[in-house]
Amino acid sequence: MAMSKICRLSKGFLCHSSLNSIQRSLTSSSRMAREFQSIKYSTRDKVAYITLNRPQALNAIDEHMPCELEKAVQLANDDDDTRVIVLSGSGRSFCSGYDLKKFAEEGRGTMIGSQKMPWDPYTDYRMMHAATEKYMSLWRSLKPTVCKVHGFAIAGGSDIALCCDLVVMAEDAFIGYPPSRVWGCPTTAMWAYRVGAERAKRLLLTGDVISGTEAARIGLVGQAVPSDKLDEEVDRLVQRMVTVPTNQLFFQKQVINQVVEQMGLSATQRLATLFDGMSRHTPEGVAFQNRSAEVGFKQAVKERDEGTTDWSPESKL
Repeated sequence: MAMSKICRLSKGFLCHSSLNSIQRSLTSSSRMAREFQSIKYSTRDKVAYITLNRPQALNAIDEHMPCELEKAVQLANDDDDTRVIVLSGSGRSFCSGYDLKKFAEEGRGTMIGSQKMPWDPYTDYRMMHAATEKYMSLWRSLKPTVCKVHGFAIAGGSDIALCCDLVVMAEDAFIGYPPSRVWGCPTTAMWAYRVGAERAKRLLLTGDVISGTEAARIGLVGQAVPSDKLDEEVDRLVQRMVTVPTNQLFFQKQVINQVVEQMGLSATQRLATLFDGMSRHTPEGVAFQNRSAEVGFKQAVKERDEGTTDWSPESKL
């Protein structure tokens, strides 16, 4: 069974085959790993390695990645020889967010994420909720997840990274959610839980991007190290963790997760996912997508992030 069939997302980031049926049809995890299109999966010395693998697009999220990420986490959880999961990105960056070449430059109604008007909030919520749940497989994983960030963890890339239990960044890497300016709301909504209300507002009300050094200083991530020491430091951390029994790792993770979940994480994500859909269908969101189609998403993003463009309907871009 080809992964393209398993992960076909005709109406969004929805997997049409259950993990059980997939596992029955594939004889080994290595067979499934070979079928992935947008990630790589391998195991070594009690560690599962999940690598976002679209380096030509700075590992931008396509229609396959959320589904494959969830499946890879499940493979690691089902492997009794694995104790820790390490998530990283291939090439020059961890993840540059959703692939706006696919999702923003095309006309409305031609790709998931933007509908022709009038739009249906239910249709959008169903699609983005599915993607969010797949990123949250990192949070809900029975085994601890460690994210290694180099280059950029931007927009949807920050959503993925912040779902992990531990994040180690290169000092010169960058993380942030620029679409909070126009055309987005972070659906995993991890910001306030990690840095508190005021610092979360400071970042999301401006869309500013910060360095790994600053992210570690304010507690958004656990640690920042020189880029040439990133692999070494993550390996050191992981090797320390794999000497702990799997059940002990599970116990500690579940207790700490429960604290955050009791604070209302699920309800916050539900609201954020609804608002994310709204933000892509506001007058300003429509203007941003029209601008992306006109001049290309890179130029539209540049204009948005510089803060020099008026996206209101009365403005002539």
